[in-house]
Amino acid sequence: MTFTDLGLSNSLLKAIKEQGYDTPTPIQAKAIPIIIEGKDVLAAAQTGTGKTAGFTLPLLERLAQKQPHMHKKQIRALVLTPTRELAAQVAQSITDYGKYTPYRSMVIFGGVGVNPQLAALRKGVDIVIATPGRLLDIAGQGGVDFSKLECLILDEADRMLDMGFIHDIKKLMKLMPQKRQTLLFSATFSPEIKKLASGLLRDPVLVEVARQNKTADQITQVVHFVDKGRKRELLSQLIKAKDWKQVLVFTRTKHGANKLTQQLEEYGITAAAIHGNKSQGARTKALASFKANQIRVLVATDIAARGIDIDQLPHVVNYELPNVPEDYVHRIGRTGRAGQSGEAVSLVCVDEHKLLKDIERFTKSEIPKVEIEAFKPDPNIKAEPIQNGRGGGGGGGRGKGRGNGGGSRNKPRSNSSHANNGGSRDGARSRNRNRSEG
Repeated sequence: MTFTDLGLSNSLLKAIKEQGYDTPTPIQAKAIPIIIEGKDVLAAAQTGTGKTAGFTLPLLERLAQKQPHMHKKQIRALVLTPTRELAAQVAQSITDYGKYTPYRSMVIFGGVGVNPQLAALRKGVDIVIATPGRLLDIAGQGGVDFSKLECLILDEADRMLDMGFIHDIKKLMKLMPQKRQTLLFSATFSPEIKKLASGLLRDPVLVEVARQNKTADQITQVVHFVDKGRKRELLSQLIKAKDWKQVLVFTRTKHGANKLTQQLEEYGITAAAIHGNKSQGARTKALASFKANQIRVLVATDIAARGIDIDQLPHVVNYELPNVPEDYVHRIGRTGRAGQSGEAVSLVCVDEHKLLKDIERFTKSEIPKVEIEAFKPDPNIKAEPIQNGRGGGGGGGRGKGRGNGGGSRNKPRSNSSHANNGGSRDGARSRNRNRSEG
């Protein structure tokens, strides 16, 4: 099968060819014709399988089929994402594939000034890609008109539910016409997501190409047991001894990401951190430097890493295992993308043995363990409770006047907080996860 077989117009096929693609991925092959037909879709696809193009391409096709200039000043399509990086990634996809179409698109998220976004909306735009918090702030100022909306897309719906965005999404949906096409795309679908979908979608077609807890076959996984106090030393040795040039490293908390970045620099390894407390400019710069191989290590928290899409990223390291097994699948899915091979290394201390068992139970596979003689754990060290959200690590508070995450709070909450000075509400949190995206 080729993209020509999927019912896409010549303008889109030309843009696809210029991007270097000719064969659709399984999720694209299944979802694109259904979306073009105008049906609601609930799509589950393994991360890295091309699901972004799986909805951007048919979205552009649908707009072309329904009179391109019908509503010159009003939004015709809205894509909601949980993080800024993912919003930017989707926006880039729409720009790339919509190169030969007349549609205007823009991205809206917090951490940057709201006035330019309001001005762009006033000029008129066909497609908006946004994080829910900032968009709801703008809607509260009367700066957005959804009355002519034809299509709503929720990308990474599982993460938006987890981050507490569901309340913002429901408020936004009250501003939209009931008669519209709605698409939910996500790497995983929990029972909670399917319940959410039942209230948002009309007779949706379920599209699945991989079971939700499966890790990609092309990713080589390995666990090294090591004492917590020696993780930094082992990581540094692995990077230097194996001459790793591009490594994405995950920590549980923002504070941990900052600390590890500083320590790697002290070891002579160029590194940068990316998380919700960083300004958007700092995050963009760090990601660009990493992609350009100007730094060897990018240290990230789970939320900030959503939307990091780097071709041929060779190495992902779990410096600390995630508390939620699904996040392990998302983390290692940053490598092994688009059919490329990748390596996922997890440094596991005695405190994390239960987390490892939870991950293996969730993925229904045992991760190979490789002992490094010089770093054998001390059997006398006893497991201690894992501390989360301490020292600015996992909170979702606000920085003054920026709409970014600030210091941590240990008391979880289920709805998103209001921003100062027109900032975003992207620091939402839910349950006991203590996560933020500012």
